[in-house]
Parts: sequence; C-alpha cells; structure tokens
Amino acid sequence: MIKSELVEVITQQNPHLFHRDVENIVNAILDEIANALASGNRVELRGFGAFSVKNRPARTGRNPKTGETVQVGEKWVPFFKTGKELRERLNR
Repeated sequence: MIKSELVEVITQQNPHLFHRDVENIVNAILDEIANALASGNRVELRGFGAFSVKNRPARTGRNPKTGETVQVGEKWVPFFKTGKELRERLNR
C-alpha cells in the first residue's frame, strides 16, 4: 500500500472527513516520525511497533561490477521493530 492508497482508505472509512484533511493528517504524522528520527529519538506506536535509528559504521565494501574495493562511510539508517500485537496478527 502506498501513501495515496492509505489516504483513500481512511477517507472511505471516515466520510465526514475531507480527502485533503486526511492527506494533511497522514503527511503530518509521517513528517513528525521523520523529524523525531532525524533528531535521534525513538518513536513507539503501541501494538504496532517502534521506529529507531541505528548506526552502520564505516567499512570496506566491494563494487559488484568490477570487484574493486571501495570505502563505504559511516551512516545512520532507520530501523523498525514490530510490536507484539502486530506480530501476532501476522502469524495467526
């Protein structure tokens, strides 16, 4: 499901809300999650899961096309861990 499909489903389930309002709400939620992660904070949505940021240290990689070794710099990547309720729902 992509963001526009999510907005459409929420709009259909809540006919009293305007499509543009639902779109603004979804965008606001995703922006706040991204801002929190960019600040180094953890975002937990009970029953759904937790978003956090993990550090990937610098390493020596390999170009798969040429086989040449390359240096890959340190980076921070988003990480998602599912909550208990979501895991149970997926594994019924």
